Amino acid sequence: MRAAGAPGPAAAKKRKTAKMKKTKMKTKKRNKAVKQLPPRAEAEAAAERAAAEQAAVEAARRARHLKALRRSPGAERELEELVFGHSLDVDEDELLQRLAGPQRLHATERKSIRKDSSDSEVENEAKGKIFSKKPAWVDEDDEAEENIDMTHRYRKDFMKSDAEKVLTKKKLKRRLEEQFQRAMGGVPAWADLENRKKSKKTASDSDSDEDDDLLCRTGNFISNSESLPRGILKMRTCLPANQERFADGRLATVQFHPSAQVVMTAGRDRSVSLFQVDGIRNPRIQSIYLESFPIYKASFSVDGEQVIATGTHHKMFFVYDMMSGSIIPIQRVRGVEERFLRSFEVSPDGSFMLLTGTSGYLHLLSMKTKELISTMKVNGRCTACAFTPDSSKVYSYSKEGEVFIWDVRSRKCLHKFEDEGSLEGKCIAVSKNNQYVACGSASGVVNLYTTDVCLKENRPKPVKAIMNLVTSATCVTFNPTTEILAVASRETDEAVKLVHIPSYTVFSNFPVFRRKQIYLPQSMDFSPRSGFFSVANNKGKALLFRLKHYSDF
Repeated sequence: MRAAGAPGPAAAKKRKTAKMKKTKMKTKKRNKAVKQLPPRAEAEAAAERAAAEQAAVEAARRARHLKALRRSPGAERELEELVFGHSLDVDEDELLQRLAGPQRLHATERKSIRKDSSDSEVENEAKGKIFSKKPAWVDEDDEAEENIDMTHRYRKDFMKSDAEKVLTKKKLKRRLEEQFQRAMGGVPAWADLENRKKSKKTASDSDSDEDDDLLCRTGNFISNSESLPRGILKMRTCLPANQERFADGRLATVQFHPSAQVVMTAGRDRSVSLFQVDGIRNPRIQSIYLESFPIYKASFSVDGEQVIATGTHHKMFFVYDMMSGSIIPIQRVRGVEERFLRSFEVSPDGSFMLLTGTSGYLHLLSMKTKELISTMKVNGRCTACAFTPDSSKVYSYSKEGEVFIWDVRSRKCLHKFEDEGSLEGKCIAVSKNNQYVACGSASGVVNLYTTDVCLKENRPKPVKAIMNLVTSATCVTFNPTTEILAVASRETDEAVKLVHIPSYTVFSNFPVFRRKQIYLPQSMDFSPRSGFFSVANNKGKALLFRLKHYSDF
């Protein structure tokens, strides 16, 4: 008997058939999936086979490369090491990467590689091999000491005694160095190698910072120093200023024009000549001849339009007007009773002309009319006079060694002082800046004073006594910038010295050592801006020197 609510056979059969249908559907789906798998597996297998073949080819290629590298000779291996480095110590992949070619690098990496490669060990070893080569042969004659014959006329001056007829090369070299140092006043800076090396080392650090700033600017970086250096005076010897017309006999005067690039010479041959100064040819501009009138002194007027000339044994003097080309003789100055009129000075302002007479008389004339204004008198005989730059005072130097200071307007003596150690006064000069007074005496000593002390004390002490002359100091003059004092004596050849101010030291390279060039100096002058210096000598030549420190004429 069947329980109530239990399923019957028909329902069970339906369930079983439904279950079987579901199983068949799942089997069909599974079979479909299995049927779709074989093509994908074949593709994967093909890819794997292709990859295996490519790997085999790559392995064969690597084997060939390694085999070729191992069989390379020594020269090729060295070249490979220079190019690729130590190839034996690297992996195969890295080696093949090198053989494939260089990789692209950044700019910073390229700079570092260049820097490292320039200092590489291989290059240093190669350089060491090159420079470490031994000479092919050794010449015994090079090592042997060669003896020099000192009796030759070009080498006689280097002999210290008659026993030194033969010197070795080393001793002769040392002797030449000693002579050069004496001539130059010591070892020049460019010849002192130790100091140059030290200065380069100390300056290298500071220059590195300055170079960057220097390269960032444009302009003229070359300029002369403001003050004249001491020791060595940079100068060049030019052709004589009167190269186109030398004087017959000694020159009495050489003077530069106050404004034009012209120089004047006058001498005992009765002629006054003008030359254009270019330092190369110095062409002649004009010459005038004064008949039977040997010239004692000539001078430009301040405006440069006139030349005044006095004679050796005449009461009269001449005025040459360069604008009109006329020569005006001044036969006699009323009120001046002198046997001869020789020495004179022109005031810097162009207003006065001061004639030095005999018996201590000083005659002040008007430059415009050439008439007498007043007469002053010093004790004894007056040998030289000089105006101050402002033309307000006159310094007169007596033969007894006393200096009188006069006021030009009142013609009164303001002060008097004694030149220290002077037995006989010869010449006097006042600097262009009114700071110094130079007094030259017969003993050859030139005393340099400051004007402030001269106006206050009766026996002032000189700031410097220049004792480089051994004969009478006959000429002293300052350059326009008051950096050079030129002193000279006409009694000895080459007796010219240039003194540096304010160090009060003599320039050691002038005049040229062991070279006769100046002979007996008669007159000296500097150009208006100190570019040139000229010396008139007893041979009728006006020697010309270019002072390179000064850029203008």
